Amino acid sequence: MQAIVYYLTLPFLYLVSLLPFPLLYAISDFFFFLLFHVIGYRRKVVFNNLRNSFPEKTEAEIKQIEKSFYKHLCDMFLETFKTLTISSESMLKHCSVHPEAKALLDDLAQKNQSVVLVMGHHGNWEWGGNSFSLVCKQQLFVIYHPLQNQYFNQLIIKMRTRFGTKLIAMQDTFREMVRNKNIVSATAFIADQTPAPENAYWTNFLNQDTPVFWGTERISKKMRYPVVYVHISKLKRGYYQLSAEMLIEDAKATAEGEVTEVFTRKLEQLIKQQPETWLWSHKRWKHKRPVGSFV
Repeated sequence: MQAIVYYLTLPFLYLVSLLPFPLLYAISDFFFFLLFHVIGYRRKVVFNNLRNSFPEKTEAEIKQIEKSFYKHLCDMFLETFKTLTISSESMLKHCSVHPEAKALLDDLAQKNQSVVLVMGHHGNWEWGGNSFSLVCKQQLFVIYHPLQNQYFNQLIIKMRTRFGTKLIAMQDTFREMVRNKNIVSATAFIADQTPAPENAYWTNFLNQDTPVFWGTERISKKMRYPVVYVHISKLKRGYYQLSAEMLIEDAKATAEGEVTEVFTRKLEQLIKQQPETWLWSHKRWKHKRPVGSFV
């Protein structure tokens, strides 16, 4: 059944990838109408996440962010499939790398210094990985969760690796980073996923108790890699820019929880600047803080 669904869907996905951008966004507008007004996909989750995260905003402001988020979500979903056929020139036109970000990363590469990259589900992170691999000197490795559907999993791998990015399954992260230690690399961790509550670092994030994975901090300390925050901002519809900022130069020298706290605060700051482009449909606050957990 998985194979049937995949092969029936594949021609449509390639057709989407070949569409000119104006037509792509016309289809996105139609999907937005269906998703937001007809189906109401996760609207309660999105609204509650926004309401709890921004108690200072009015009801009208929350509803405007909610609507803008769904428009962005539909755009990004279709933009992702452009990776199947988009040229490298067009990719960099639609997702540029800020000169200061390139200078920072080039300087680290010149020093043969591998890095840990942290980022959130913000902007278009798929395009950000493509542009990084096209412009930056480090070999980009992205940590990912393999999909249960093996056919669509292979398609996602094909899209994400088309411009030179390599993938590491989450459970293999540390082992693969050790194996690749002689390569000048950048290993990207999406820092806003939801871990099991009993094994998480707990902090206040967007006005709510939030569990955060320890893995990024612990691995950066073990590898003695600097931690760089990468952000994909949306300039306008269909256009993004990758920026980068050094967060921690020597993770090994930090106190317990410091790396995690620093990148969580940075993510929070950037979400507040452009809230409509973060992934609000995820059930991020479904767990309660266990008694005696680390804060």
